[in-house]
Amino acid sequence: MSSFAIARARRALQSAFLDMDMPLRRADSVTNEVWIADDYVIRVNRRLDPRLRREAALAPHLPPEVGYPEIVAYGGKPGADWLIVRRVPGQVLSRCWPSMTRPERREAIHQLAGRLRALHSTPAPRDLPDIDSTAPQLLSSITYSPVMPLLVAIDRAKALPHVDRNLLDRAEQLVTETAGCLIPFQTSTLVHGDLTFENIMWDGQRITAILDFEWARPGPPDLDLDVFLRFCALPHLHVAADYEHLTRAEDYREVPWWLAEDHPQLFDFPNQFDRVRIYAIAYDVRDLLLNPPPDKVGLLSQHHPYHRLASTIEGTSYLNALDQAPTGS
Repeated sequence: MSSFAIARARRALQSAFLDMDMPLRRADSVTNEVWIADDYVIRVNRRLDPRLRREAALAPHLPPEVGYPEIVAYGGKPGADWLIVRRVPGQVLSRCWPSMTRPERREAIHQLAGRLRALHSTPAPRDLPDIDSTAPQLLSSITYSPVMPLLVAIDRAKALPHVDRNLLDRAEQLVTETAGCLIPFQTSTLVHGDLTFENIMWDGQRITAILDFEWARPGPPDLDLDVFLRFCALPHLHVAADYEHLTRAEDYREVPWWLAEDHPQLFDFPNQFDRVRIYAIAYDVRDLLLNPPPDKVGLLSQHHPYHRLASTIEGTSYLNALDQAPTGS
């Protein structure tokens, strides 16, 4: 499989009129085939969706503060489209984080807050292609209520084997009763959509770029809190396998509070807890449909989307821990 993958990367280089024989190193990625050269990063999308096409269309509209790398070329066809960008200095922040000092970490979050303020003030281009139906989260700005896609998904999840229908009934009730906290959900400004430290570059002193905007879309700024907070709570689930053993949740304990100090607008929405709880439910129901329980739920990992959803409904999730902690702790 790797020989086919590298062949796809080299065809992309050839199509971009670059040296197709340049040395390439495979990089870890959940959603794409990613190859790194001295000066370029090549991403190949093997799915039949427009994620890389959307990112190529969006990139010219991003503010300079985001640091998105220069696009060298985009092309290919559905099922094998590709995007080549200029390589930026540094490593992903999550790889650097375990060895960073507390002042370095604090400075990184201060810089991240500034870049997010710029992003969250950026109007989405009107001709941005629609995001596909598997993107987090299952919420919409064009339906009568933003939670309508989520309620439809919960109804579908009730038919899955091995799930407790009562749990999903409770999820449905909770979403229905608190849906009003999201209104108005319509906005013309951008969110990143997948805000983890795996998508942030750090060169030892500064953030050099925020990457991977394939899930970016118009949305209220606090929508980015969902993925960000789950990353801080369970960082080892979001990083490459070779340093997963070094990635500890306690190293991220202060991060949400630092971001709240530097970007308070993210946390100032009325009924903020209810909002992020709906975001979390929307993310986990979508993940549950993509990864239904293959066996009795008692045999699943505690981090399976079914158990994540259950902890949110039962009030025992990381969101409840954050909600009960004193500010600045």
